[in-house]
Amino acid sequence: MEQNNENNKYKIEKNDNEWKGQLDSEEYRVLRQCGTEMPGTGKYYNFYEQGNYICAACGLILFDSGTKYSSGSGWPSFYDVFSSSNVVLLEDKSLNMKRTEVKCAGCGSHLGHVFPDGPKPTGLRYCINSVSMKFIDIKGTVQP
Repeated sequence: MEQNNENNKYKIEKNDNEWKGQLDSEEYRVLRQCGTEMPGTGKYYNFYEQGNYICAACGLILFDSGTKYSSGSGWPSFYDVFSSSNVVLLEDKSLNMKRTEVKCAGCGSHLGHVFPDGPKPTGLRYCINSVSMKFIDIKGTVQP
């Protein structure tokens, strides 16, 4: 997995108070403080409608539903991103593990992690917190 450079500036930059005013407490904890939801609890874990998943903080398209699959991990999993320019990949050595963090390229929000154990054609598993995303169905309606 090719990692991006964290030194890039994000199109949307807000201070903590602005993010706290926009996001609820769980969204803020996950998106802005790199938290994680409990496995199996996210609203998109067993959700398989057709459409796109967007960043809950800025609305940038992250994943197409056609790349979503059941990994059994407890989090929504995708084998590819909508566009590689819409995510930033960073080395994450927290919790005494070496992982690759996935952030939104639009606003720098934490989405989850990507692992090299996914299905073909990419062999990747983007393991993403449901609270980090919103869903837009094929009619263009944003799910709450």
